[in-house]
Amino acid sequence: MYYIGIMSGTSLDGVDAIVVDFSTATPVLLQTFFCPYDDELRMQLLSLHQSGHDELHRAAILSNQLSHLYAEATSSLLRNAGIWFQQVIAIGCHGQTIRHCPEVERSYTIQLVNAALLAELTQITVIIDFRSRDMAAGGQGAPLVPAFHHALFTNATCHRVIVNIGGIANITRLDPHNKIIGFDCGPGNILMDAWCLRHTGKNYDMDGQWAATGQVIPTLLKKLLHDHFFSRQPPKSTGRELFNIEWLEEKLLGNETPKDVQATLLQLTVMTIAQSIHDYCPTATEIYVCGGGAHNTLLMNRLMNAVPGKKVALTDQLGVAADWVEAFAFAWLAQQTMLRKTGNLAAVTGARGDRVLGAIYPA
Repeated sequence: MYYIGIMSGTSLDGVDAIVVDFSTATPVLLQTFFCPYDDELRMQLLSLHQSGHDELHRAAILSNQLSHLYAEATSSLLRNAGIWFQQVIAIGCHGQTIRHCPEVERSYTIQLVNAALLAELTQITVIIDFRSRDMAAGGQGAPLVPAFHHALFTNATCHRVIVNIGGIANITRLDPHNKIIGFDCGPGNILMDAWCLRHTGKNYDMDGQWAATGQVIPTLLKKLLHDHFFSRQPPKSTGRELFNIEWLEEKLLGNETPKDVQATLLQLTVMTIAQSIHDYCPTATEIYVCGGGAHNTLLMNRLMNAVPGKKVALTDQLGVAADWVEAFAFAWLAQQTMLRKTGNLAAVTGARGDRVLGAIYPA
């Protein structure tokens, strides 16, 4: 019962690949593999987040390039795990999001991957396009991971919150006495990474060390928090279409110290997560964090201070390392598709009902 999950998220750091055994009641993560994006690929992908010259051609070429990278990650993953490709039932591949527009009047989402090529290269059935069916049913198409969080992390007596801090931050409420809800809170690492790259040349601020040297700018933080997205009621999702460097620059006066802006961006992520927990999960006692932001020591410490009286820990304590939760989710979603079981939660995405997700490309 082997399935592979492949995730490449909004942070554009690279490809997460895992193989999971679903033959027991509790799925077992057997092996992981990470393949980083090089700077050239990252910049080409970033360029497609906005309309530009010859973008259809560039998107098709990048889809092929990514599919070769996904195939290489799959090969390395299986070799390290000692598993033959013939033993794998399917690959659940999220693809690389370049557009996500859930607004009703122009609802669409685009994740780059050439699934036919990936199936040909790996000789494994490939499942992609997990978001479109939910959006066709009137949903946001995101976040999709809450259904997986519910399947793996629910406790019958404990109110838990799962916080994923990737490029975008989102939460899942796992309350045994209430319905499951989940939604995007706002920027996770996306603005911090972009600002850090511009001013330090580094792709991210390790442990929040640079942000720690700055001071939060109250007036800037107030401007950032004033964006209408934060006051919207869920279901809601977002991405680079809203939270990007241009969005940030519109709020700047131009005389801010870069390190102070970085400190303010970190505080924005902390406050929007904490406020979401306060508003929708006030009785939660345990908060488990996953995603790249889980490794930002300053961010984690600030989050702990922002939700006093609640346990804050990594999902490692629940049996899945923080770096691999999303890839695990797409292995799980692939299995749901193959079994013709629903993969979304209508209460989370706002769809008209739960739906079987994904498009299948047989080996």
